[in-house]
Amino acid sequence: MTDHISVSRDGPILRLGFNRPEKKNAITQAMYAALVDGLIEADRDDAVRAVVFEAKGDVFTSGNDIADFMSGAGGPGEGEKPPVIRFLEAIATAEKPLIAAVQGPAVGVGVTMLFHCDLVYASEAATFHTPFVDLALVPEAASSLLLPQIAGHQRAAEMLILGKKIDGPRAHEFGFVNEVLAPDALEDAAMGAARAIAEKAPAALKLTKKLMKGDRAAVLERMKEEGVHFAAQLQSAEFREAGMAFMQKRKPDFSKLG
Repeated sequence: MTDHISVSRDGPILRLGFNRPEKKNAITQAMYAALVDGLIEADRDDAVRAVVFEAKGDVFTSGNDIADFMSGAGGPGEGEKPPVIRFLEAIATAEKPLIAAVQGPAVGVGVTMLFHCDLVYASEAATFHTPFVDLALVPEAASSLLLPQIAGHQRAAEMLILGKKIDGPRAHEFGFVNEVLAPDALEDAAMGAARAIAEKAPAALKLTKKLMKGDRAAVLERMKEEGVHFAAQLQSAEFREAGMAFMQKRKPDFSKLG
């Protein structure tokens, strides 16, 4: 476990919170591992009826902690899947309802994880940004499959191809945010939904979610396919140029790359 993920029980609700506000809640491998442990606990414990994702500070999460990933800190042992892969698979196959309370900017995986949640509430300060192509990478978390299904191809292209940052009302229009609220009403909305879920018949609830989600094989297969391309792009000249441009605070130049 890590102090950068807060784990608490509120009766039948398991609350998992990003707790690294000084780093804009950038996610490390250790944080992913803690989130996986929480999701496994939720599915194994019959007393847990819903899971709420939340965050401390002004940012929901800025996405992956690049320095941590590059250093290999908290990486898997031999033959083990990386914690980030285990997290993506866990949210894709979670049996209990997942609810997200997005209080500020969400970037990268902070957005794509929402496509696996059953309910998403956003504050008026929330924004959603998936700059994968801008970083010479490809989408992850099966977002290349799920976002077009949720929002339609053209709207998905705004986020995944153009890398356009959108606000809460636009995300609500796209279909992956249920409601946009004043910041001081966000927690009550998410927890209110979780408490309402907790009062419902658990077997019927579990079966209903399973029926709504359908066969997860296609989602897991798309995650795997994205992962192959993501790993290849990390070794590419495009990514090296994007990384150098980021460090040098300039616009990347891909014109000379084949």
